[in-house]
Amino acid sequence: MRPHTYEQIGVWGAVLLVALRFIQGIGVGGEWGGSVLLSMEWARTSKNRGLIAAWPQFGGPAGFFLANLAILAFSQMSGDQFLSWGWRVPFWLSLVMVGIGLWIRLGILETPIFQQVIADERVARAPVAEVLKRQPKEIILTAVARMGQMAPVYVYNAFVFTYGMRVVGASRDFLLIVLLIGSFFSFFTIPFSGYPSDRLGRKHIYIFGAAATGLFAFAYFAMLDTAIPVLIILATLIAFAFHDLMWGPLAALTAECFTPRLRYSGASIGFQLAAVFAGGPAPMIATALLAATGSGQVIALYIFGSAIVSIAATAFLPSNRGRDFARDHL
Repeated sequence: MRPHTYEQIGVWGAVLLVALRFIQGIGVGGEWGGSVLLSMEWARTSKNRGLIAAWPQFGGPAGFFLANLAILAFSQMSGDQFLSWGWRVPFWLSLVMVGIGLWIRLGILETPIFQQVIADERVARAPVAEVLKRQPKEIILTAVARMGQMAPVYVYNAFVFTYGMRVVGASRDFLLIVLLIGSFFSFFTIPFSGYPSDRLGRKHIYIFGAAATGLFAFAYFAMLDTAIPVLIILATLIAFAFHDLMWGPLAALTAECFTPRLRYSGASIGFQLAAVFAGGPAPMIATALLAATGSGQVIALYIFGSAIVSIAATAFLPSNRGRDFARDHL
């Protein structure tokens, strides 16, 4: 199977890629809000919402783990033909996950809180327009608060291949294994970070995670630069653990900022806006910084700056831990 080249498909390759990513983004944007809200609102008490809402967040590293495992497996199987056909097989296999996800989603009932909203005839006719009008501050703050989480994770998961292979001299397969190890440990650190957010406060845990991520970024690149496998693995594990202190409580932290009738739209808009200005550009910014300076420490400074912005935005978010949403009639 020969890969399609620019001579065969021309500019349509880029057009199709952007169109498909746009469709995928719509799907992800809608499902994230639904998954975390279903989990959080089905919680029996308000005392464990952080832990319950952290479980859908667990799906991120779980999917990342399976994706990297598939890429690693078919990289080994296809060898030099990986760029021809090996990379395509994991995409075909992902159809199985789509089917499983659809089956689960169709079997879940609406939450009691939303059923009450329906019974009280308080369903917003145009929730996007209404939340933009009534809670614009919360949308902006929840989006900006993610900057310290989004920028680093795109560097750790995507840009690391550019830096690891070109600067450190590591192989692609080794870096895949490192990320597999980091993703596996996130299975534990994500739920763990949701639990203390119920006890100590989501804002406190999130701010601590942002501060730790920003400070550790300098050590992260220093450890990568040694090219010592054990230190590269250790750097990844620590970086993921600090990041997960934000990722775990993020769902409840964001959702609790919005009233039930507008929560789906408000949380989803704030969450996805961060992907536009903080996540997507991060690898490009990191690449530009590396090309201009040749130093990973400058990229660490970029992560540190993102963490400062995140801390400031989180500090201004309302604190709604323990709030009884069933009595919220905004």
